[in-house]
Amino acid sequence: MTEPPARIDVHEHAIPPAYRQFLADRGLDSGGWPVPAWDRDSAVAMMDAQGIATGVLSVSAPGVHFGDDAEARALAREVNEYVAEAVKDRPDRFGLFASIPLPDVDGAVAEAAYALDELHADGVVLMANAHGRYLGDPAFEPLWAELDARGAVVFVHPAELQMPMIPGIPAPVVDFTFDTTRTAVHMALNGVMSRHTRMKVILSHAGGFLPYVAHRVAVAASLAQPERHTVDGVLTDLKRFYFDTALSGSPTALPSLLAFAEPGHVLYGSDWPFAPAEAGAYFNGHLDGYEGWRPGELDAVGRGNAEVLFPRLARA
Repeated sequence: MTEPPARIDVHEHAIPPAYRQFLADRGLDSGGWPVPAWDRDSAVAMMDAQGIATGVLSVSAPGVHFGDDAEARALAREVNEYVAEAVKDRPDRFGLFASIPLPDVDGAVAEAAYALDELHADGVVLMANAHGRYLGDPAFEPLWAELDARGAVVFVHPAELQMPMIPGIPAPVVDFTFDTTRTAVHMALNGVMSRHTRMKVILSHAGGFLPYVAHRVAVAASLAQPERHTVDGVLTDLKRFYFDTALSGSPTALPSLLAFAEPGHVLYGSDWPFAPAEAGAYFNGHLDGYEGWRPGELDAVGRGNAEVLFPRLARA
């Protein structure tokens, strides 16, 4: 008898038709990466093939805010309601990280409340930078306070940097990992993670290169601003983050990630459809074949750790 799909994928993307058309009309893509085909049936077929029971869907970069607050609020609402219908139809197979229109703080707080209360979203997705403003920006504090009060799950996805791409190298190849690392450090050093300990923040792609440089960040920050930071304090705040394995379940990334992340803080991610099925199979093979797992740890990464964050998905 075939084993049922087990994994919970916290890094799986949806591309609603209206969002695809919005990007196409403006000649936009995901940091130089083309927008792939997507529909619900293809998503389920991919999940069945990759052993994924549920995909928590989010809209990827470039997000929903393109300079106009009213337009961003409307687009966020449209994509959130579209994905919420998919979840309503197949709650076993889909979840929703609702799009939030930062840097419009009032709109972001309102959409977070609507998505969590009315659409019963599983959490929210934020781009790592909002037109160059990183998530530790003091102006974003009302949003963090709202999300923390709700104990929300926050998924942070990188976006295109506010600087020219290296010619011929789309942002997802390397810039995205820098963007995630940059915003995580900004959040920690500006006190977001120490002030708001009820919310759970997931960083894409194993946190960029945060696990690898975390101790350097902590020491350097304590030297640069000893009146504000200590090594142990910075490391404590950086360890509050959760990390997904999207495009990162490799024999070189996993040792650093698992050495740094707190127990229970590593979650499975595929990055489909921006990462095609063959890329998912490549990293799944390395993930499953990694020889450094402790007993039960691979199953926890694949499902158990996510069940703690998303109790509705827990199996009896």
